[in-house]
Amino acid sequence: MTRPTLAKAAFTAAMMLALTGLARAQDKADVEAAKKEGKVVWYTSTPVETGQKIAKMFEAKYGVKVEMFRSGGSAILRRFLQENQAKRINADLLTTSDPAAAAELGDQGFFVPFKPVNFDKIPDGAKAADGSFIAQRLNIITIYVRSDKISGADVPRTWDALLDPKYKGKQVMTDPSFTSLQLSVIGMNAKQKGWGYYEKLRANDIMIVQSNQQVSDMIKRGERVIAAGALDSYAAEDRKDGHPIETIYPSDGTYVIPSPTSVVKGSPNPNAGKLLAEFMISDEVQKLFPEEGSYSARSDMAPPAGSPAVKDIKLITVDYDYLRKSGPGVKKKFNEIFQ
Repeated sequence: MTRPTLAKAAFTAAMMLALTGLARAQDKADVEAAKKEGKVVWYTSTPVETGQKIAKMFEAKYGVKVEMFRSGGSAILRRFLQENQAKRINADLLTTSDPAAAAELGDQGFFVPFKPVNFDKIPDGAKAADGSFIAQRLNIITIYVRSDKISGADVPRTWDALLDPKYKGKQVMTDPSFTSLQLSVIGMNAKQKGWGYYEKLRANDIMIVQSNQQVSDMIKRGERVIAAGALDSYAAEDRKDGHPIETIYPSDGTYVIPSPTSVVKGSPNPNAGKLLAEFMISDEVQKLFPEEGSYSARSDMAPPAGSPAVKDIKLITVDYDYLRKSGPGVKKKFNEIFQ
């Protein structure tokens, strides 16, 4: 065998070894077994229109029916845990926006470790190393305003600016007992600034609603003109629809929070659950998020049009270990202040 042939053979062997290793690193959903199950039950806090699109795309591709229960992330988790306590496991796949809870439940054995194709394209901070949860998307929590009602120097550009009395009666935000994204924001702001920060917001007559959709609706109707820490994909979608909305990335930092998806252990349709989990980080679904103003969970996908890349945003670090321990107390204290 000549030297070039030897080199080629060595290269081929190395490639085969690499590919074998890659195959072992990835778990494959059983499509035929999923089709035999016929349906998948998905509990999700994904924005409803996006969730419906994903379900229809999945059904069209695989012929497996998606039964979607959609609510706020905290509400989804409550239902899931209540059903488990009653020994009734209904969900095959769980998508929330609470990485701390996903990590805790994963450690307690509620989920099936699963690392499908494209697992390696999800940043380490947005997944569990064993695949017990994988980010479906990244949520950017910003301040956004009605730009025809408030502009220029009057726009709040930091979290502390929201305490200014000139914004009294003008702000709206979500409830962490319903929306798990807000649990991360409230928990970190309270840890860094103290609960006096929220007592001052309460005195500034901020309105509390359940969901980010309600925040968006309030801003569009002009009933409130400042979204004080809300999911920015709604603002992006509203701008696309022609509403005068400006996004503010606070100069003291922005929250970027993954939405973890997990395959539920002991579920009725385990193969369909894995197939939908695999589909969730596929090219089709991950391209859908930027098209709708959200951020893909994958590092190889572009940001939404007109929005900065995550690497260009000043981020606030979220202490998920702290939230795992303090989440219930955060909700309780918040409710005491805003009851």
